[in-house]
Amino acid sequence: MTNNIAIENQYQRTSLFEKENVNYLVHVLKRFNTVPKLNNINIITSNTVPDVFKIRPNQSIIIGSLYLKNPVLALVYLRYGIEWQLWFKAINKEEKATYLCDIAALEVTKIFYKLLPKEDKEKLENVSFPLINLIKNATDVNSSNYKELESFHGINPKNNFFEKAWEPIVKNLAKPTEYLLMDGGDLRLTIDEIYLLNKYGCRPFPRPEAFTFASSTATSVSNFAFDKTDKARSILIKNSLKKGFKTTALEFSESLKSSLRKIFTLDEACEIIFSPSGTDSSLQIAALTQIVTKKEITHVLVASDETGSGVPAALNGCHFENNTALNCPAKKGERIKGFRDVDLIKIPFRDENGQLKSTEELDIEVFTAIKETNKLGKHVVLHVMDHSKLGYASPSEKMMKDLDLLEGLSIQVIIDAAQLRLDPIDIQNYLEKEYIVSITGSKYFTGPPYSGALIFPKGVSKSISAVKGKLPKGLTDYYNHSDWPVNWACATDLCDGFNYGSNMRWKAAILEMEKYFLTPVLYRNMGIEMFCNFVEDSINEASFLEPLYKNESHLNPFDNEKFGIRNIRTIFPFFIIKNGDALSVAKVKKLYLLLNSDLSNQFEGEPLEIIRLAAQKCHIGQAVNVKYRNDLQSAILRISLGARVISESWVNRDISIYFRNIEAQMSQITVIIKKIELILSNPELLD
Repeated sequence: MTNNIAIENQYQRTSLFEKENVNYLVHVLKRFNTVPKLNNINIITSNTVPDVFKIRPNQSIIIGSLYLKNPVLALVYLRYGIEWQLWFKAINKEEKATYLCDIAALEVTKIFYKLLPKEDKEKLENVSFPLINLIKNATDVNSSNYKELESFHGINPKNNFFEKAWEPIVKNLAKPTEYLLMDGGDLRLTIDEIYLLNKYGCRPFPRPEAFTFASSTATSVSNFAFDKTDKARSILIKNSLKKGFKTTALEFSESLKSSLRKIFTLDEACEIIFSPSGTDSSLQIAALTQIVTKKEITHVLVASDETGSGVPAALNGCHFENNTALNCPAKKGERIKGFRDVDLIKIPFRDENGQLKSTEELDIEVFTAIKETNKLGKHVVLHVMDHSKLGYASPSEKMMKDLDLLEGLSIQVIIDAAQLRLDPIDIQNYLEKEYIVSITGSKYFTGPPYSGALIFPKGVSKSISAVKGKLPKGLTDYYNHSDWPVNWACATDLCDGFNYGSNMRWKAAILEMEKYFLTPVLYRNMGIEMFCNFVEDSINEASFLEPLYKNESHLNPFDNEKFGIRNIRTIFPFFIIKNGDALSVAKVKKLYLLLNSDLSNQFEGEPLEIIRLAAQKCHIGQAVNVKYRNDLQSAILRISLGARVISESWVNRDISIYFRNIEAQMSQITVIIKKIELILSNPELLD
């Protein structure tokens, strides 16, 4: 290698690039892609001083060839150096603030190290370098604990100058973007240390190697959204150092809400609450309901079998996980302090035999529940399902109109639009009827999991702002005051602080939304039909797959002659058939994991085509338990349309390229189905 040449302009056949090392080097470089991109900062290698690591503020990072012999070691050092430069730029190149850069860079690098896969950490087990030792031995965040921070990077701080105002900035923003995208949530966002996947098969940084059609469950963040969100973090750091942390955090949250209003053309008077997850949104609804009415409350939960598993607990005011979004310990199922007793009527889509009820049957069941509850003088909270995890909706618009016939009805309607398979006009129509709309940015629009939100119509917002009661005390473990509208006095007793994780996930989701709506509506809708027709035909043609909806009419009770995303099936659930029967639940779940894994080592000696098929990671919607033909308990998997199928196909306003790109994604569907067949052909994989 040559001195004083940027590293990306070098490539010589040293031992580093021997055949057995190339794949590992590629693996490390992929992770390097999650490191912030800084203009005018060169990374330079040195052979003459092989053990050098030097930072030239606002200019370059010099790294010796000794580090490059261990690519993971080089990766960790460069992550530190680039973060240091990012903070130096943000503080406007003040030499006196180099201690801030040291502290922030070390905090980020500590987290970055923790998020490395186990095999990468093993490469650093027996090395002794100043930065690695600091990472392994560092204590909790506190500037006084960093007196031992050495100038291993060639800069001797003139003093330990550290302003008190910087503490919340470091605490909240000295975190890698991939960590922020899973921060401020509960244990469901935790990733494993081998594959770096959470329980939904996603990771908090891009995973372009996988074919991904899992939007009915969750999706790994895209390269586009990750890079833009990473840039947003840099801007937030700069603005926080300039204007103050609290001001910047509030402005960021409000800018996200303004963006969401603009995307869906919402009235400014419609309030928005961001939440860590859709289940958290249900808890917020439960809390607000009990302070706006003194009546006894009954929640009528439509599609109780196809909503989030934690929703019933949340509506009952109970903990739905063993920790909260603010990382407070909780006991799942236990009542949260301050919540009173409510009734919950569950109305599942399927009967005891696993058969889907008709629109008429569900309408009667929902209407009867509301009518009988109304007779008791209770306040009804009706949770309408507009696209469940299997693609169904209920009750019908006709039934909703029939509610006007009930005298003295006290009711609030909540639209469960967590899948967000809606057009802007659909949301506008709901708000005009004074319905509260619950959405997420992490399903159809493929933002990172979790990103929930409640959109309140003008009248409801005004009513809540006039309430003098306070939210249940136990919510201080879940939300900050800043999460709620500033003019709602009911939330003033909540904690100070900001959930940057939730906001950053929404930033990524909003970026995906904006990109999606750049595609002209004609081409967008044609692309949707083209892709969905292909998926449906492909499932029908595979003898080992049986669509769940084969003998069912699509339960879509909406009377709308115009084409809309809600009027076409975009989620395709199917059973997997072997020897004439559906696979057991356990085997379906195992197959789901195998699909999302590299199985090439199981097919050594097979033709290259088979090895490549086995190696391809395929992420689709996770298993949902459904009975097969009335008696056999099985589960279905799902292939779903996500917004990226459209947005990533629309390039340079070229229509021919657009449809060709959609066809390329259709070919990925073919690969997914072939891999399912390959797994079924090797039954030992499912044992």
